[in-house]
Amino acid sequence: MAAWESGDQALIEDLFWPQATYDDFASQQTYEGIEEIVGYVTAVHAWADDVYWNVGAVHVTEHGAVAEWVFSAIQARPIGSQIPVGSGREVVTNGVTLIELDGGRIIRAADYMDTAPLLLQMGARIEMPGGGVVELPDGR
Repeated sequence: MAAWESGDQALIEDLFWPQATYDDFASQQTYEGIEEIVGYVTAVHAWADDVYWNVGAVHVTEHGAVAEWVFSAIQARPIGSQIPVGSGREVVTNGVTLIELDGGRIIRAADYMDTAPLLLQMGARIEMPGGGVVELPDGR
């Protein structure tokens, strides 16, 4: 996860096969090839400072691994048009990355996480059908 945390393009390129695939199930996006994967892995650095991944359990098999992690960062800059301001708030969420290996390099990876807690920590409100609203109790 050091590559994710640092955003080091060379390290990311060394970890993945050029034709690898990376699935981000939270956003329902698939990134194909090293150029798209580098863009996905480093995108967090466009909006966040103090990016940190704390890896908990790692489950290794002959052909891959599953890493459980906790992500934290400071949302310092806008996130596209969805969040047009930097809140300055710390965000923390957890997730899992599934990694498939071929010849010692990643041929496929997939991230599984719930982005709702992340958005709520940035100050977002989630409006539900029927008029309900989900937000953090203290507005934070």
